[in-house]
Amino acid sequence: MKTIINRVQLIGNLGQDVQITNLQSGKQLAKVSLATHEAYFNQNGDKVDDTQWHNLIAWGKIAENMGKLLRKGSKVAVQGKLTHRKYEGSDGKARYVTEIVVGDFMLIGTKPLDSPVKEEQVEDIPF
Repeated sequence: MKTIINRVQLIGNLGQDVQITNLQSGKQLAKVSLATHEAYFNQNGDKVDDTQWHNLIAWGKIAENMGKLLRKGSKVAVQGKLTHRKYEGSDGKARYVTEIVVGDFMLIGTKPLDSPVKEEQVEDIPF
């Protein structure tokens, strides 16, 4: 049971391109939001669409790979751990954030339609 403590697995679509930050230590930090969607019927028989947004962060090589491979709209499976942190906002008030620290991810399907391969690149591919 020790290996399944604090594990999160989600499949969803990215809400924007991955934001990469290069830290002074030389590490990379990736931030992006992931939308998961569920549809069900309530007690009255009405269809309910429920979309939940999740904040993802990743470090190091995983962050670098996410920045290279993922774009807004990408369908992705992520595995990680749930974390909570507190910080002070510019107004002096405490803010709380829940994030998933990505330990692994997998691109599902193809690149999103809003990131097409340029026509020049297609013509340069040798057959």
